Amino acid sequence: MAESLGTRLYSCYNCGNHVSLHDDIISKSFQGRSGRAFLFSHAMNIRVGAKADRHLITGLHTVADIYCGDCCELLGWKYERAYEASQKYKEGKFILEKAKIAKEN
Repeated sequence: MAESLGTRLYSCYNCGNHVSLHDDIISKSFQGRSGRAFLFSHAMNIRVGAKADRHLITGLHTVADIYCGDCCELLGWKYERAYEASQKYKEGKFILEKAKIAKEN
């Protein structure tokens, strides 16, 4: 249905599973494991892994890796908790690595 409305989608680069909408991009200036990454407000058709504390560029965060719901490819992570007040806006948001997603439309 999204295609019929002209909605731009992002899909898993490995299997084509739809994982997010272009309209859900918050920022394109993030860094992932493999290079550039996007911060999304929502993600779909994914699996969320176990929570873990990680020291990232912007400090300590509790994150959970996210995987494609179809092929289980690692796509990025979900911010579960930010310990610094300036980073709280990331909580509940998703990082999808540019190298792991493909833009449709």
